[in-house]
Amino acid sequence: MEDLSKISVVLPSLDPDEKLVQVIDGLLEYGFTDIILVNDGSKPENLHYFTEQAEKHPEITLLHHEVNKGKGAALKNAFRWFLANRPEGKGVVTVDGDNQHHPEDTRNCALHMLRTGHSVLGCRDFSQEDVPPRSRFGNRTTSLVFKFFCGMTLSDTQTGLRALPTKALKTLVNVAGDRFEYETNMLLAFKENRLPYDEVKIRTVYIEENKSSHFRVLHDSWRIYKLILGYFFRYTLSAIISWVLEVVIVALLAWLLQDRMALILVSGASTAGGRITSSVLNFYLNKKLVFHSSTNTGVALMRYIMLAVPQMLLQILLTSGVCGLFGVEADGSLAYMLIYCAVMIVLFIFSYTIQQRWVFAPQTKGQEDE
Repeated sequence: MEDLSKISVVLPSLDPDEKLVQVIDGLLEYGFTDIILVNDGSKPENLHYFTEQAEKHPEITLLHHEVNKGKGAALKNAFRWFLANRPEGKGVVTVDGDNQHHPEDTRNCALHMLRTGHSVLGCRDFSQEDVPPRSRFGNRTTSLVFKFFCGMTLSDTQTGLRALPTKALKTLVNVAGDRFEYETNMLLAFKENRLPYDEVKIRTVYIEENKSSHFRVLHDSWRIYKLILGYFFRYTLSAIISWVLEVVIVALLAWLLQDRMALILVSGASTAGGRITSSVLNFYLNKKLVFHSSTNTGVALMRYIMLAVPQMLLQILLTSGVCGLFGVEADGSLAYMLIYCAVMIVLFIFSYTIQQRWVFAPQTKGQEDE
């Protein structure tokens, strides 16, 4: 059996039952020799599962939270302990305590991490008939949202089986979130910090349709989705701020230049000045605050211009084309403004996806940070 002595299993648990015993026995059977078991503020009647297992197995290190702090806090506590006490450790693999991760899959994820040095997500197949409808719908929806708003293609966004190398842990231990949203933040951190990750297929196991899960559908879903949608919200806010600046600059330049040149030149100069100024601001806001991009500024700016110019031409063509199709005159009427706004919204979303996937995409190997 492959050597797993440099891998620690992180096992957070809240109010466990006999399934926790099965999880630990399975991990030991498949060659794991170091388990960090975290009691996340369990009820007094459930504490004996922790103490009995720790006394029975010297491979277990038991960490206690006096009160429930959340899965994210439990994971980070274990990560900190690992970094402080396992200087020769290669990484950890996180496992849920409800016995829905087969120990062979846990081992396969850990070995893949050792071979590649990448973080590994153990991904389930949600197309199987025995997957609870709630879980199938929730994962598919979250995967689509991740792909559109974050530019990440993930087949299982909610997996608790993750192998994380030591190098990645040093970043992930500082990621925000104390409850289920921490695992979502962890995925976002992969992209923002350019941490390589792979997916490994695992068994899809649901015991009693996942009734033992402590996931609160509405409350915890909102905490997760607001993180993902935060990208688009910041993008929208950046656009609004830039637009306000453009209006101010156009008005200011028109006022300053009105007695110095012809009206048509005033209009052109003020419009150009406002658009250039607002575009520069929008570029830096998107780079630093929206997409947290480390791509070389010159490269990103060139891409931004290459997107902005065709988009402006496309806006004119689409607006004129749709107006012509419906016989609407470009006279500032309600019909014209509705068409204009519809085109702007479509291009706004289109621009978001292109900026995310190309303009501010994480730099490739060989590029230097600015």
